[in-house]
Amino acid sequence: MTTASGVRCLLMRGGTSKGAFFLASDLPADPAERDDLLLRIMGSPDPAQIDGLGGAQPVTSKVAVVSPSAEPDCDVDYLFLQVGIDAATVSDRQTCGNLLAAVGQFAVERGLVAAGDERTSVRIRMVNTGARAESTFPTPGGRVDYAGDAALAGVPGTAAPVALAFADTEGSVCGSLLPTGRLVDEIDGLRVTCIDNGMPVVVLPEADLPDERILALRLEAGKLMGMGDVTAAAVPKITFVSAPQAGGAIRTRTFNAFQPLRRHPSIGVFGAISVVTAALLDGAVGHDLLVRPAPGRPFAVEHPSGSLEVEVDVEPGDPPRVRRSAVIRTARALFDGTTFPRPRPSGADDVA
Repeated sequence: MTTASGVRCLLMRGGTSKGAFFLASDLPADPAERDDLLLRIMGSPDPAQIDGLGGAQPVTSKVAVVSPSAEPDCDVDYLFLQVGIDAATVSDRQTCGNLLAAVGQFAVERGLVAAGDERTSVRIRMVNTGARAESTFPTPGGRVDYAGDAALAGVPGTAAPVALAFADTEGSVCGSLLPTGRLVDEIDGLRVTCIDNGMPVVVLPEADLPDERILALRLEAGKLMGMGDVTAAAVPKITFVSAPQAGGAIRTRTFNAFQPLRRHPSIGVFGAISVVTAALLDGAVGHDLLVRPAPGRPFAVEHPSGSLEVEVDVEPGDPPRVRRSAVIRTARALFDGTTFPRPRPSGADDVA
């Protein structure tokens, strides 16, 4: 419901991200008008986002737009939008596996999907990539229960587990698992693997590089991956990998693709899945570092805040194929109400 002065919004934490969730019907249908509104709701451009809902970090400057799906095999459509902080940008060039963990619950809260008596599974089409996911979470008595004993690195306390299973994530943005057609490329004298299993990621061995060189590497990788000029895009992500240090499968350090460059406090769901996918490919960057878990156990991807457990099953070949991937996350509703956007200045330019 949109009023003359405000928009209905549910603020939710999904995984290690936080975002504003909207019904598509509560936002303008025109993308330019929608993005202009979202910038004013989130408080961008402003490094502090002091006049909006944004939290001055890429992981808290996110929006989910949800609507009933016309696809027969899906219940809802989920459009993810990354809202710029310092710049007036709204990007739909990636999806977000963290906010995805709250999409099913939002669909139930808004009446798009009927809750089961004990558990509910919601079939989700990720509009950004066309990939499918199924989210399963507890709904005892037909109501979403956010309380539980599942712990998530980077999130205080515990919450109810959310099981996410994915299909069709291979080449979700770039069109193929290995967008350059090679296991390894050399950029600026550095060996990298460019991979896309839900999110375009540039994987390279751990190194102490200045921000300017990382940004330049990302721009060149974007061209090699067929993405063109990625200056204003949120992907590809840059992830450094090294041997695990805390009993996991591989250690990572990821940078969000914004200027100024910002280190990711953890790692995104699809970022972790893409890194493990690369490490499973013989000859790719990270393959010699990967410590495989016991059969039936997930890969624990170490990151600065702890670790993220993912499941990835890859069929070797030329080209290799991804059979399935999955992850356990948590989510929580934080606030439900009306958000009031900053007034639009008279004569302001349209969103970039």
